[in-house]
Amino acid sequence: QVQLVESGGGLVQPGGSLRLSCATSGIIFRIYDMAWYRQAPGKQRELVAAIQSGGNTNYLNSVKGRFTISRDNAQSTVNLQMNSLKPEDTAVYYCNAHIIKLEYWGQGTQVTVSS
Repeated sequence: QVQLVESGGGLVQPGGSLRLSCATSGIIFRIYDMAWYRQAPGKQRELVAAIQSGGNTNYLNSVKGRFTISRDNAQSTVNLQMNSLKPEDTAVYYCNAHIIKLEYWGQGTQVTVSS
């Protein structure tokens, strides 16, 4: 059974930081491309950051320089370090694992940036 479990969300003031983690099980983690998506109320889900199995990364333009995605193949986890958070970063953040035609999602974790 495949499981992706996100943690680390919460309420933070503008300018603050959060670190999201996604623990996976049931997949051969090292061969999957991993990503973080987010969905704000009334908006479509968007790709925030991705890291390929080989380590290449790409980011949504609005988070470049503020967010960092990383993976730990030994622990089968993917992390998203979010710094200098802005109110517009408020959303539910989802972990995604994909390879060829297989794709799995976590249940999401809420991130709220507000004073």
